[in-house]
Amino acid sequence: MAIAQSITWRQRLEAYYYLCRFDKPIGTELVFWPTMWALWIAAEGIPPLHVLLAFVFGTIFMRAAGCAINDFADREVDGYVERTKTRPLATGIIQPKEAIAVFLILVAASACMLFFLPIATFYCAFGALGLAFIYPFMKRYTHLPQVVLGMAFSWGIPMAFTAMGKPLDWTCWLLYFGNLCWTVAFDTQYAITDREYDLKIGVKSTAILFGKYDIEIISLLQFLSIALIGTSFYLADILFPWGLVALLLVAADYFYQWSKTKTRDPQMCFWAFRHNRWVGVIIFIGIFLAYTI
Repeated sequence: MAIAQSITWRQRLEAYYYLCRFDKPIGTELVFWPTMWALWIAAEGIPPLHVLLAFVFGTIFMRAAGCAINDFADREVDGYVERTKTRPLATGIIQPKEAIAVFLILVAASACMLFFLPIATFYCAFGALGLAFIYPFMKRYTHLPQVVLGMAFSWGIPMAFTAMGKPLDWTCWLLYFGNLCWTVAFDTQYAITDREYDLKIGVKSTAILFGKYDIEIISLLQFLSIALIGTSFYLADILFPWGLVALLLVAADYFYQWSKTKTRDPQMCFWAFRHNRWVGVIIFIGIFLAYTI
């Protein structure tokens, strides 16, 4: 408490900035690109500006809200992990109730974006809120928190379809589950980075569950993501040629990731996690070209 009372207002604002991970945009990018895939497919090209902006800001706000509630959930264990021991709640710079307040403010800001979208998107958004809230606590009860994260990171896909007045059909759900597989894969890469610490403090993850088969299962999930997303592209009539070109490039990138992570070096696994931003970009470019050329 003494730490929290002695810091200046500038230090407090900086702590809120780090709490929301605005200094580490990779998480926002990994939510943003799949949402853009869905939005372009649902709109069959460039979506209306007000819809696009609503999703851009909604993604930023909800990802930041997820970080705040995640740090609240992990406040007792982050101090024991090298990578997270300097987070604001772990150091005591800000208090748990402040993290909850930040979470609620950001959720409210994200909810304001729904005023620009259809009522069906408003109802769909409750799924996103529920997943964002429960995910941080899952690592205490199941070895599959990465699956819950995948569900949360993919929820912008059905929301995008409802925003464009499209049904939640096979195109939507194949894209959703393809993205879920991709998310579990890259978040398992991330979890390998912390596996040594997670085992000591009793936190669960797919990296621990998969054990010595972790890299092989990551590759399998990546293959499934290509197959599911490719089938979605086929149904949306954008597989040939640009969708296929994009997915072939992604397959090559997955092989590159495997070559870097097959030794299970934690630093290389963390590099691979961050490198996945390019998977999102490549797929989006393929979709964009399919509707533009």
